[in-house]
Amino acid sequence: MSHPIQPDPPGLGGPTTGDLADKRKAHHARVAQHFDAYADERHAWRRRNAYFYGRDLRALRTYIPKGARILELGCGNGDLLAALEPSLGLGVDISSRMIEQARKRHPELRFDVLNVEDEAQLSKLTEPVDFIVLSDLVGLLFDVQALLRTLHRLMAPHTRLVVSYHNRWWEPLFHLMVRFGMAMPRPQQNWFALRELRALLALEHYDVVRTERRELSPRRLLGLGTLINRFVAPLPLINALCWRTHMVARSRLTVQARPASVTVLIPCRNERGNIEACVTRTPDMGPDTEILFVEGHSRDGTYEECLRVEEAYSDRNIRVLQQTGKGKGDAVRLGFREAAGDIVMIVDSDLAVPPEYMPRVYEALASGEAEFVNCSRLVYPMEKGAMRTLNYIANRLFAVVLSYLLDQSLSDTLCGTKALYKADYEKIQGERERLGGLDPFGDFDLIFGAALHNLRIVEIPVRYQARDYGEPQISRFSDGWRLFKLVGRAFLDLKGH
Repeated sequence: MSHPIQPDPPGLGGPTTGDLADKRKAHHARVAQHFDAYADERHAWRRRNAYFYGRDLRALRTYIPKGARILELGCGNGDLLAALEPSLGLGVDISSRMIEQARKRHPELRFDVLNVEDEAQLSKLTEPVDFIVLSDLVGLLFDVQALLRTLHRLMAPHTRLVVSYHNRWWEPLFHLMVRFGMAMPRPQQNWFALRELRALLALEHYDVVRTERRELSPRRLLGLGTLINRFVAPLPLINALCWRTHMVARSRLTVQARPASVTVLIPCRNERGNIEACVTRTPDMGPDTEILFVEGHSRDGTYEECLRVEEAYSDRNIRVLQQTGKGKGDAVRLGFREAAGDIVMIVDSDLAVPPEYMPRVYEALASGEAEFVNCSRLVYPMEKGAMRTLNYIANRLFAVVLSYLLDQSLSDTLCGTKALYKADYEKIQGERERLGGLDPFGDFDLIFGAALHNLRIVEIPVRYQARDYGEPQISRFSDGWRLFKLVGRAFLDLKGH
C-alpha cells in the first residue's frame, strides 16, 4: 500500500518565504554557528564521556550490523559513523567546521556539508543505503515532520531509519553537567515523548519496528553505574527514566506487493493419521506452492505415509525429507535449507492450527504489510482439550517475557505457525549462535532473529483446535527448562549489557 507524498505548506518544507521561513533560516544559522564553535573540542568531549558514548554505540550496533551501508544525518565529527564500521559511510552536517574535522579523522569515509532540512540539498543524496541514522538530530531540527516526509525518497523497502535522542526528564541534570564542565553545551532542544515521536512517524507513513530505552546512569561510578544499567535500567517502569531512546522504523511508502512462491514446511513425527489432511487442506498460494514434509524418526509409519501421499497427489508439488538430527528445531532448519519457495510457512502436522488460515499469512507477506508473521492461538477461545492448562499458563508468561525482551507486542511466541521470506531467514539464522542453540522448537530463534534484524513482525490470530490423531511431541519439563535458560541468556544479551 502506498500513500502520495503531499506538498508542504509554504514555509514548512517548500520554498523559504514569509516570516516562518526567516525564522527557520535563522535557526539553521544558530545551529551551524554553535557546532562550528565546538568542532575542535568535540572529540575531547566524547573522550571525557567515553563510558556513555561507548554504551550508546553498543546499543546502536544491536540494530546496525558491521558492513552495512549507512547515511548519517547530523554526523558531527564522524566518530559515530566510523565506529559503526560501514561498508559505505556517508555523513552530512550543517557545520562546515565539523565536516572538516570528520574528513581529517576518518578519510576512508565520505563527508559533506549539507543542511538536511533543505530538500533540494538532500535530494542530491542518491546512494542506496541500508540505514539512515539520526543520532541526537531530532532535538535540533526546525521541523521534524518535514524531514521525515522528505526521507522517504532516500529509502528502499529494506532501508531502516534509526532515531536516537535524549529523555527530557534529565535536562536539568544535563544543564548542571554543562555548568560544571562535564558535558558539551548544545543549542535549545526540541523534546519528544516516546508516544509523540511514534505518532509523528505514523502520521508520516512509517512503521516503528523496534523501540528501546537504555542507560539509567551516564557514568561508570566505579562500576555501580554499569550494574544499574545492566540490571536496574531494563526493569519495567524504571526503564521509562533511561537517558536514551532508540527507535527503528521502515517507510511504508516503499512497500510494494509482489507475487511470491511458497513452501509450506511441515515437520512431522508420529503423525501418520494427519499427513493426508495436511495436503488436502493446504490451499494453493501464489504462483507455486510446495508442500515439504520433514519427517523425524517416527515409530508409527509417518515417513511411509508421507511417501504414499507424495505419490497419490502427484498433481501437487510435494517433497519428503527425513532429518538426520532430532527435534523440531532441527527439522525446521533442514526445511528452510531445502525450501524452494520465496516464502516459507511452518505448519504443525497436528493441524491444531488450521491450514485454511495460510492464505491470510501469504497475503500479509506478499503485500509487504509484514516481513515476519507469527500466528497467535491465544486470542480466540480454543477448543476444549486443545492445550493443557500448564502449557497455556507457560505460553502466556513466555509471551509477556519475550515481548519485554524484544520490545515487540507478541501474544503467543510459541505458536508453531510462523512465516517469512527465505532471504530474510538466511540473514537471521546466525542469531541462533547467540542463544547457545538452546531453542528446542526453532520458534524463539526465528522471533529473536527477526526482531534483531528489524523485520516488521505482524501477528495473525487463529482458532486453535484439538488434534484428531496422535499425542503432543513436547516434553513440558525438559523443554520448559531449556526455554527458561534461553530466556535468561536472552536477557543478558539484550538487556543486561
